[in-house]
Amino acid sequence: MEKFFHLKENGTTVSTEILAGLTTFFAMAYIIVVNPQILSQTGMPWGGVFLATIIAAIIGTLVMGLFANVPYAQAAGMGLNAFFTYTVCFGLGFSWQQTMCMVFLCGLINIIITVTKIRKMIIMAIPESLQHAIGGGIGLFVAYVGMLNVGLIKFTPGDPKAAAKGGAVAATPGLANFNDKVLWVFLIGLVLAIVFTVMKVKGGMLLAIAVTTVIGIPFGVTTWSDSQSLGQTFSELPQTFGAIFSAEGFPALFSDPAKLPLVIVTIFAFSMSDTFDTLGTFIGTGRRTGIFSAEDEKALENGHGFSSKMDKALFADSIATSIGAICGTSNTTTYVESSAGIAAGGRTGLTSVVVAICFALSAFFAPVISAVPSAATAGVLVIVGCMMAASLKEVKWDDIAEAIPAFFAAVFMAFSYSISYGIAGGFIMYCIVKTCKGKAKEVHPIIWIVSALFILDFVCMAIL
Repeated sequence: MEKFFHLKENGTTVSTEILAGLTTFFAMAYIIVVNPQILSQTGMPWGGVFLATIIAAIIGTLVMGLFANVPYAQAAGMGLNAFFTYTVCFGLGFSWQQTMCMVFLCGLINIIITVTKIRKMIIMAIPESLQHAIGGGIGLFVAYVGMLNVGLIKFTPGDPKAAAKGGAVAATPGLANFNDKVLWVFLIGLVLAIVFTVMKVKGGMLLAIAVTTVIGIPFGVTTWSDSQSLGQTFSELPQTFGAIFSAEGFPALFSDPAKLPLVIVTIFAFSMSDTFDTLGTFIGTGRRTGIFSAEDEKALENGHGFSSKMDKALFADSIATSIGAICGTSNTTTYVESSAGIAAGGRTGLTSVVVAICFALSAFFAPVISAVPSAATAGVLVIVGCMMAASLKEVKWDDIAEAIPAFFAAVFMAFSYSISYGIAGGFIMYCIVKTCKGKAKEVHPIIWIVSALFILDFVCMAIL
């Protein structure tokens, strides 16, 4: 195990990696329940999506751990599953089988841009200040996710009828009233996470989740009400597995030539979001923690083939989406919640292997795993976000030309609830600032191209 994962070289131990894997898993385990809840609204069977989510997470995370040897986990991406359901299926009128075909093609595109080094070129073109801003912005995003998961921040929609349809509408944010049991359990978990972190308790993140879960029982927050039998889930898997190759899949998707431009635009939107969510996660967490070292960055820039951990990690991520689509779930991507395990000390692929094992076991212990409430993990996410926000101190805030792109990159991630949109804001503002300073030539051509693609993506989304 030492020789395979290079534990000593990465300054870690088997016990630390196991704790990190468990921490990452419980921080992202909500997707096992949430993803079927969202996708089943399209007509997909809940049990089939449940198992497809687990299978895709196992395969993607194992490839990440065994091939790339990095502590990242993969699963169906939040935001992408909402886009799948509410925009593509409900808004554009595509069936879930047709939409799954588009996800599969998105995965193939990701594989191509990874093998052809386009992804690598994008990473190397990002200015150092924006890389720090992306890392800090992901911290704000993670903390924001934790707060939203328990309803600490409430939104009052300006148009309740439009909000009821599931679309994004104007709303007024505000702090929730503390008369909710979920919030009380969250606050207890948050305090525990703070105490364990400050006191440097080994496995403190996981311990906070476990203790908070138990505390949630008398509050009625930790329950068994959302469980489903294993037999029922397995009986529904054939309905989703390989559905893209059925008559309702690719043949139906390309049966109407008039819809081809819309199909292409939709695949492009899937691909942009998937690609930059992943790049943001790798850059934001890997650089600060040393998972992707300076030597690894040089190998990424100058090496050939899969000569660096980043090369391998990008490839592992790129194949996960197509695998997930075959199984029957939306875009599978690298999870920002991996930062919870990294904060707990995870540094190698052994952390990912532990996460994959946990996902495999969760299929058989679904009632137990799904009983861990979001209130138990939200506090950990907030503290992890706080720790990751430290990257913002590397930005020269007294230089307005550097501060503006960094600010938009960091803040937009949380406000737009999207890593990729935060990157878009940073890139576009960076181009504008450099142009105003008469230094447009200093902007890497890839940044110009990606910024233009993001603007095109926003225009397409407005049309859709």
